[in-house]
Amino acid sequence: MSNESESVIMEIRAGAGGEEAALFVADLYRMYSRYALGQGWRQDVLDSRPSELGGYKEIVFELSGKEAFSKMQYEGGVHRVQRIPKTEKQGRVHTSTASVAVLSKPQEAQIKMNPADIKIEVCKATGPGGQNVNKRMTAVRVIHLPTGMTVECHTERSLPQNKESAMSLLAAKLLEKQEMEQIGTLDEKRRAQIGWAKRAEKVRTYNFPQDRLTDHRVKKSFHNLEAIMDGKLDKLIQALN
Repeated sequence: MSNESESVIMEIRAGAGGEEAALFVADLYRMYSRYALGQGWRQDVLDSRPSELGGYKEIVFELSGKEAFSKMQYEGGVHRVQRIPKTEKQGRVHTSTASVAVLSKPQEAQIKMNPADIKIEVCKATGPGGQNVNKRMTAVRVIHLPTGMTVECHTERSLPQNKESAMSLLAAKLLEKQEMEQIGTLDEKRRAQIGWAKRAEKVRTYNFPQDRLTDHRVKKSFHNLEAIMDGKLDKLIQALN
């Protein structure tokens, strides 16, 4: 679906591969952050769940700026990495995955939420952030009662900030659900044309031993993975668009 929204919410979650998958999530987040920096976009982390070795089990962030959605919209799907993990003792190449979801941040008029449909729970934040964060009731869980959809935010140090982030994330997920239901009513040919962002679909392989990134949708490979992982995504994004 075409959308010229200037804000996009991205979720990256570790898939198969344990701790190596979590490290790959951190690498993807860094890649998108570096690209966003080069575009002059604003970045805000809405939620994150760090792993033991410095990766992320999950990270959710918002990018705001010129053409943010139109440039990021095709990043959704399963990203696969083939490399020798830091945790590998015998030098063997492992395959791990991470899933990327791309959500358009809705305008106020697009999603109207009835306060009676929203349940807000407050609890203690967990994870990094210092003892002060962990002892205070700053984490927020928001439940949309009609759908059962639940989102949590505990990244910020204040309750109002986490509540605002959680409500933004919930609105984006509800808009995605609405759009997917609309897609479901279309004929098969049109569904195929706009089905690139399906989360279960393997969209890209990052092969480090061969210094090659392959996007399976455009059937095209790109070399110099180090530069790509450092945020040099222009050629890739142009090919997808």
